[in-house]
Amino acid sequence: MTTAYSFSSQLYIDGRRTDGRSDAIDVVRNPATEETIAEVPQASVADVRRAVEAARTAFDEGPWPRMRPAERAAALLRMAEEMERRLPELVALNMAEAGSVRWLAESIQTGIPVAQLRDMAERVMPAFAWERPMDPTVTPGRGISQGVLRREPFGVCALIPAYNFPFFLSMMKLAPALAAGCTVVLKPAPSTPLESLLIGDFAEAAGLPPGVVNVVTGDIEAGRELTTNPMVDLVSFTGSDTVGRMVYAQAASSMKKVVLELGGKSASIVCADADLDAAARAALAGITTHAGQGCSLLTRTLVHASVHDELVERIRAGLARVKVGDPADESTTMGPLISEAQRAKVEKLIRTGEEEGARIVSGGGRPAGLDKGYFVEPTLFAGVDNAMTIAQTEFFGPVGVVVPFGTVDEAVRIANDSPYGLSGGVWSADTATAYEIATRVRTGSVAINGGGTGVNPRAAFGGYKQSGLGREWGEFGLDEYLQTKSVSWAAR
Repeated sequence: MTTAYSFSSQLYIDGRRTDGRSDAIDVVRNPATEETIAEVPQASVADVRRAVEAARTAFDEGPWPRMRPAERAAALLRMAEEMERRLPELVALNMAEAGSVRWLAESIQTGIPVAQLRDMAERVMPAFAWERPMDPTVTPGRGISQGVLRREPFGVCALIPAYNFPFFLSMMKLAPALAAGCTVVLKPAPSTPLESLLIGDFAEAAGLPPGVVNVVTGDIEAGRELTTNPMVDLVSFTGSDTVGRMVYAQAASSMKKVVLELGGKSASIVCADADLDAAARAALAGITTHAGQGCSLLTRTLVHASVHDELVERIRAGLARVKVGDPADESTTMGPLISEAQRAKVEKLIRTGEEEGARIVSGGGRPAGLDKGYFVEPTLFAGVDNAMTIAQTEFFGPVGVVVPFGTVDEAVRIANDSPYGLSGGVWSADTATAYEIATRVRTGSVAINGGGTGVNPRAAFGGYKQSGLGREWGEFGLDEYLQTKSVSWAAR
């Protein structure tokens, strides 16, 4: 039985619900059924400016940035309590608009971000060094000086999450921004705006001052207004590397700070002595979790040639047990892609893989009997050379590739032969060897033998190379939203 959910299609600006002033709308569809869930008016450029102005006033004149961290932490806990009260609604809404299967909707999509918000308020903020003394310094001709180093909120922040994990990504940005004392304008993706629009309700229930949290809809024009408006001090964006470069360039006009969490083609290195069952489960998860719509999923499996065929067979057998279908069905283990356009992109890349000589071991088409919904069979390629398009390009769909290697040095070279560097994995019975390999891979996080960093609020999440700039989660995420100020005085 699916829990009923409610949402508002109105914008949330300066502590009030308000209609957008644009005639354009975003049609939100259930990707499993193609049925319309909602029609959400897009914010006009003028609406976005109103939101930015509200955030600017709240930062420059309001109490939020000047509160003690403990006071802000108490407000964040009130937000978390309201989210927990409405968690069943969030789960149901996520299944409907994002196409998540139930376990994913209950955990990564909604449960974990609420837990991370609590962790920010209960653990990170009380332990953080908001102010610390500088050592006294003797300056020739100036005497002895001393002082403090203060951490202060960065200012007005534009938060732009991607469609795949709408609530999760919104909270990854919102929690540290609010903890730091910043004010925000949140603009969710047009295809999955409904969960993020609920955040206005949570801010109101927690008693946040007007203008601290603003939520607007919209697409390219709304995003450009946020990335170029001189009243915005920081932009945090999650999405493709193509759009990320545009955000970076637009923000440069007013020297904004930019935090970018972009694409990935993460490699899992499976050594000859690895637990192949565990490595196969990781490869299976990289293909099927949210139908492969995750930037940090392990979608390139690099395996020692001596166990290549054995591992491929294990992954193939696991894929044969995957049930693709409507997430509303409790027995479904993999849901749809977000849209027809995304499915077309994935199918085109699958055909490219075949044309370049890779071998489809499993999948490659559309599931039988599913005439509605944006479904693709979970697909596995073997016989892959790392120079192939399918080994270099992010599918953002349920497709994995297996690449053989002969030596550890070759495995590291292949893993690093990518424009991306977001996450990775190493599998070996010798943990010391696995750790040494992990230190050589140019990527933001590496899991050894399945030790997950992907949803750990104490880890630093972010990428090397074209996977982005900056870090998210915990104290590392909080640090991105803070300036450092030195205050000095002469010792007498």
